[in-house]
Amino acid sequence: MVDYFKKLDWILISSALFLSVIGLINIYSISLGKNDFLNFKKQIIFLALGFFLMIIFGFFDWRGLRDNPYLVLISYIICVLLLIGLLLFAPEIRGIKGWYKIGSFSFDPISLTTIVLIILLSKFFSKRHVEMYKLRHIILSGIYVLTPFFLVASQPNLGSALIFGAIWVGVLIVSGIKIKHFLILILCGLVLLTLGWNFFLKDYQKKRIVSFLTPQAEILGINWSQTQSKIAIGSGGLFGQGFGGGSQTQHGFLSEPYTDFIFSVLAEEFGLVGVLIALSLFLILLWRIIRMALLAKSNFPRLFAIGFAVFIFFQSFINIGMNLGLLPVIGLPLPLVSYGGSNLIAIFIGFGILQSIKANN
Repeated sequence: MVDYFKKLDWILISSALFLSVIGLINIYSISLGKNDFLNFKKQIIFLALGFFLMIIFGFFDWRGLRDNPYLVLISYIICVLLLIGLLLFAPEIRGIKGWYKIGSFSFDPISLTTIVLIILLSKFFSKRHVEMYKLRHIILSGIYVLTPFFLVASQPNLGSALIFGAIWVGVLIVSGIKIKHFLILILCGLVLLTLGWNFFLKDYQKKRIVSFLTPQAEILGINWSQTQSKIAIGSGGLFGQGFGGGSQTQHGFLSEPYTDFIFSVLAEEFGLVGVLIALSLFLILLWRIIRMALLAKSNFPRLFAIGFAVFIFFQSFINIGMNLGLLPVIGLPLPLVSYGGSNLIAIFIGFGILQSIKANN
């Protein structure tokens, strides 16, 4: 047991825990303004459970995932069924059917599906990397991805659906996709985007994208959230307004401060210094994950690490871009920092698999 703990990547673990603590501090500050600390208490429970699961998953040999196709396929099928169940049985919250309600807790299967999808793609391409010249492998992997993609987009949750696509493209590139196949993939993506805009996106989603291109319009309407977010970030200055002192945060001007706009809370109350600390921790985290990919001795751990890095990077990039007004608001949390048990626990499960890769490489 002692040898096991010595093999863990404590730099990665420390970075993840520091980011989680930053999240807890900001969630507590938001709770001060609302005089409601339930989310803060629940996030502590989620963090403890996530850390415990990371240790458990890290203890088992990752080769059990690579060598057990039935376990991976059954996990994937369960995730797809859970996503279908959301559309049929989940209550509609803020226009989205994205959570199963269990008492005062909610369960979002999307984050777990993301981890399972990374495992499935890693296993699929680790066995076929020498046959990447065959287009059928790309098509079959695309079916695996497009199934949860369309189910999640139908909730509608475009942000999480796009993460699935980003992970697929990232794993394809590392697997050695041919240039002409990659260009065909881009063309198909453009066709899907065109069809999605004309037939799939809801009116409010189109309005968000169009209004993002004209930020000065409808400041009191569709652009309210990003306008208040930019005010909060700008007012933070170098050192911020202090813990519990952010005017936008404490007076309720920020919409969804626990999740979508928690980066604005961080910037307003802890300033540029706080933002740079958080960004540095994310860079350390990504560096450790990519380092595992570079040191991996076989394809499965390399592809899993890359897929997981893409997941963390794109979710962070899009969330911060939303807060800064550089990207449309598509409802993605800031990994480890935003409130939410499903996302936090799934990420720590991913960390556990990475720890297993490091310990048993």
